[in-house]
Amino acid sequence: MDLFVQNWPLILALLAVGGVAGLTSGLFGIGGGAVMVPALFYAFTEIGVPQEIVMHCAVATSAAVIILNALRSTRAHHTKDAVDMSLVWPKTKWWQSYGLWIGLGAFAAAIWIAPRLSSDALTRLFAGIAFVVALQFIFGKPSFVFRHTVPRGPAPALAGGSVGILSSLMGIGGGSLSVPLLTLCGVPIHRAIGTAAAFGLFIAVPATLGFILSGWNLDGRPFGSLGYVNGLGFALITLAAWPMVPFGASLAHRLDAALLRRIFGICLALVALNMARKTGLF
Repeated sequence: MDLFVQNWPLILALLAVGGVAGLTSGLFGIGGGAVMVPALFYAFTEIGVPQEIVMHCAVATSAAVIILNALRSTRAHHTKDAVDMSLVWPKTKWWQSYGLWIGLGAFAAAIWIAPRLSSDALTRLFAGIAFVVALQFIFGKPSFVFRHTVPRGPAPALAGGSVGILSSLMGIGGGSLSVPLLTLCGVPIHRAIGTAAAFGLFIAVPATLGFILSGWNLDGRPFGSLGYVNGLGFALITLAAWPMVPFGASLAHRLDAALLRRIFGICLALVALNMARKTGLF
C-alpha cells in the first residue's frame, strides 16, 4: 500500500499514456511509441535511472508494449480486410517478405546498433524525416504516388530493413515510416494503416528480444526489469491500452480518407517536433 501511495501520480500517468497509446495504435496503425517513449523517459529519470541507460529502458519498454498493441490492431484491421498479407509474409518467395526484413533490422538495431550510436543524432535524423513526411500528408494530394505497386527485388531488404532499424532504435511501431511509404506506392490509406500495424508486430517482437539480451545484467535498471525492458511500465501501459485499440481501429474505418491523412500528418508533425525538442535542437 505504501508503494502505491508514494507512486500514485506515476501510476496514473502511465495508465493515461497507455490509453492514448492504444487509441493511436488502432487509429493510425502506429504502436504508440511516440507517446510512450517520452513518458517513460520522464518516469525513469524521476526514479533515478542513470542517464546513460534511461533512454534505452524507455525505448525497450515501449517496444514490449507495442507487441500487444500491434497484435490487437492487426487483428482488428484484418477483420476489415485491410492488411496486405502479400507484403507482410507472402506464401511464396519468403525472402521477398517485408515483414522478414523489418524484423531482422529491428533485432540488429536493438542488440548491436543501439549501444553504439548517438541517441540524439538518430532522434534528430528521424524527426527531420518524419516532419517532411507529415507535410506531405497534410498538404500533399491524396492521389499523389511515386508508383502504383509496392516494389520487390532488393526493396524489401533495403526499405524494410531501414524501417525496422529506425523503428527499433526509437521504440515505435513503424507506422510513421511504413504508412507514408505504402501510400506513395499506391496503397490506399486504410489498407496502408492496417498493413503498418502488422509491420509493427514484426518490429516489436525482435526488438524486445534484442533489448532484453543487450541489457542483460546491467546496473542501474529500474526495479522489475528484464534486460532493458521494465515490467511495471509494461504492465500498467498494457492494461490501459488493451481496451482502446479496437476502438481506434473502428474509428479509423469510419473517417473520410482525406481527413484521416491530415489527422495522421498533424500527429506525426507534432511527434517530430517533440522529438527534436528533446534533443535540445530548439
